[in-house]
Amino acid sequence: MLENLNELVKESTQEAIVNNSAIPNEQNEAAIQAASGSIFDSLKQQLSSGNIGGLVDAFKGGNVEGSAVVQDASSGFVDKLAGMGINLDSAKAIAASVIPGIVSKFINKTNDPNDSSFNIQDVLTKISGDDGKFQLSDLTDLFGGNKEGAPGEAKEGEGGIVDKLKGLFN
Repeated sequence: MLENLNELVKESTQEAIVNNSAIPNEQNEAAIQAASGSIFDSLKQQLSSGNIGGLVDAFKGGNVEGSAVVQDASSGFVDKLAGMGINLDSAKAIAASVIPGIVSKFINKTNDPNDSSFNIQDVLTKISGDDGKFQLSDLTDLFGGNKEGAPGEAKEGEGGIVDKLKGLFN
């Protein structure tokens, strides 16, 4: 998945990164990896913090620019570019010009049944943990599973993890 995300970033950033005089040519590849890494880190952060709403909203599409995923990814990308010695104003402009578009393309590809470059199961597997294994029970605890009853059961009056995630698959 990360390789596909890097490729998507490369395809989407020719003007903003490669042809940008604010980014030295020898740092183009690092900037591309910083962009894809920032998006991946943002998705992982949304999942680990239990912000299921932000994650579901991102994968539903719509207003991508205002999504928590885009905001976190943009912030992380700005920090990484600044760490590479890129002027802060230039870094902010670059992030604003590329991150929303890349996230939008990523989401569209994930939701497109005719595009196998990304699938929701692979995305969730990659962002859910270091062991690379997607465990629904791991997510249940993060998203407010029953703390009093059996693991994976919803609290009374609340939807379970499947109900919360079903918007991802519509």
